[in-house]
Amino acid sequence: MPGIRVLILEDQPFQRLVAVSALRNAEIGQIYEAADGDQALAALKESGGVDVAICDLHMRGMDGLTFLHHASQSGLLHSVILSSDLDPVLRQATASMILSLGLEFLGDLGKPFSLGRAKALLKRYRRPEPHAAMPTESPNPLSVSDIVRGLNNGEFEAYYQPKVDLGSGQLRGAEVLARWNHPQLGILPPARFLSIMEANELIGRLFSALLSQGIALQRQLTQLSESVELAFNLHVSQLASVELVKQVSQSLEQFHLPANGLLFEVTESGLILAPASSLETLLRLRLLGCGLAMDDFGAGYSSLERLCEFPFSQIKLDASFVRKLDIQPRSRAIIRSAVTLAEALGLSLVVEGVETQEQAQLLSSLGCTTAQGFLFARPMPAKHFVSYCLDQKTIQLDPL
Repeated sequence: MPGIRVLILEDQPFQRLVAVSALRNAEIGQIYEAADGDQALAALKESGGVDVAICDLHMRGMDGLTFLHHASQSGLLHSVILSSDLDPVLRQATASMILSLGLEFLGDLGKPFSLGRAKALLKRYRRPEPHAAMPTESPNPLSVSDIVRGLNNGEFEAYYQPKVDLGSGQLRGAEVLARWNHPQLGILPPARFLSIMEANELIGRLFSALLSQGIALQRQLTQLSESVELAFNLHVSQLASVELVKQVSQSLEQFHLPANGLLFEVTESGLILAPASSLETLLRLRLLGCGLAMDDFGAGYSSLERLCEFPFSQIKLDASFVRKLDIQPRSRAIIRSAVTLAEALGLSLVVEGVETQEQAQLLSSLGCTTAQGFLFARPMPAKHFVSYCLDQKTIQLDPL
């Protein structure tokens, strides 16, 4: 926090004096002040930009909302702390607007000014890493022929991200994610190749590779007296395939594994675009004994309708609700309602995107029991996941 540049935007002279004096005496860094939006924009230009603006909303002349809009376009402001006595619902909406403008929202200071609270919020600021200008074209662009070659050579590898019990940390399952072990470019995430696969109808081949690896891993874990549910993502194009259920059934029979060890995740947006035959495909997977999860629950507009139409056994709550826990208290009410809804429908609920211990504790207090995110583990290759499973077993057997 030393050396941080802070702009105080406050139209009340006494409150502005209190805030500026307190921060300067605390030696926070370089402090600037403005009585309205026009003065604030001028201060940004004269200073060459600031790290954080502590911003009131109501004032004469250019108000705080208009200032934030112009400041976001100027590129001279990085983060915002609100300082307002607005209704909490309006402040939450303002926080969402700040994020939509591409600015970082550090929190709500409220009124009157509190130095302790201000220092705590300023500590959240993280100076952006310097980076080189982005090239006009992506480096090493990937071609369809390169992807087909990679599929033929078995370069696409299944990675596994654990789902864990929030209370005990016990492993509850894992999501299977694709990585490309490219011979020249190293490990590539799906963002580098998935859209090309979708456009060239190669998703089915990728799924086959991941399913084969996942089933083989399940067989290995079974031999080690471990049982782990694996979740595979289904693309909308696969839901029209009559061969999908047959492929899954044959794979399970080949390795003598139960169908309840597999779960398939489908996004709500995918279901909206899915053909009518998709319901039959999902029904057949459920009749086979596999689980079915609605992924990114709450991110679309018809989640409840889809829950009524399709035979889901699990809900995966979209990570956006977890990210907004600090800035939107309403997110807590939505999460609590999702817990109640899942219980009423007899579905399991998995919360995605958990990254901090504070989030995990709050989710647990809201009734959530199972979560997935970087706090617990990042996606890992099969050999590391086997070690993870065995380590979990050892921890559970150790006496307290």
